[in-house]
Amino acid sequence: MEQRILLVEDDPIIKASLTELLQSEGYRVDHASTQREALERALGSAALGSAGDAGTSGSSGPATVSCPYALALLDVTLAEGNGFAVCAAIKESAPQVPVIFLTASDDEFNTVTGIQMGADDYVAKPFRPRELLARVAGAIRRAQPHRRLVTLGPITIDPDRALVQRGGQELVLSALEYRLLLLFATNAGKLITRDMIREALWDDAGTYIEENTLSVYIKRLRDKIEDDPSHPTLIATVRGLGYKAQG
Repeated sequence: MEQRILLVEDDPIIKASLTELLQSEGYRVDHASTQREALERALGSAALGSAGDAGTSGSSGPATVSCPYALALLDVTLAEGNGFAVCAAIKESAPQVPVIFLTASDDEFNTVTGIQMGADDYVAKPFRPRELLARVAGAIRRAQPHRRLVTLGPITIDPDRALVQRGGQELVLSALEYRLLLLFATNAGKLITRDMIREALWDDAGTYIEENTLSVYIKRLRDKIEDDPSHPTLIATVRGLGYKAQG
């Protein structure tokens, strides 16, 4: 199921780059540039009045409401309002929704304040794209334990334990083979180019993967997960473009 992320950011350049990054991982991204717009999107207009006062002294707080988002990614400073109020309202009305703050690298006060107000994590600007994606995926996974298992055909992956099984039997994979498998499994049905694979492995493993070496890793992974590695079905080659995992 497609997961939705609420991006609260009023800088158009940052908004565009973050949207492109998140969408490349399969997330659906909705935008808000003001405090009010963010609250309306996250909690609905019916909850806006009481949620707008969330976190203030003497407020009894609204009842828990349904929120359509798997995660909220908030900038602290907005042209109208601020990310703290949005975080407080979400955490009071929909505490199951994880919140990640985007903060300046030297802004210790805002970082501490955000955590004290219930934020699940923070990422300092400027940030590495793969690090941000890892923080987002981790926060969503922790908030939704019933979705922790990832499957690819008969293969089951438990990311929390880095455990891969087929038919109840554990498959022993190298670290790079595991990262490759997880990349394919979490992007099943989508075209995965060799450049996308190389970028993911480079950022995660700290080692650049040459073209021929990448082919070797793909072959080794297929040898371990395919019924017939010479005619792969779980990870199919899309000639001239890359690969596509079974959807």
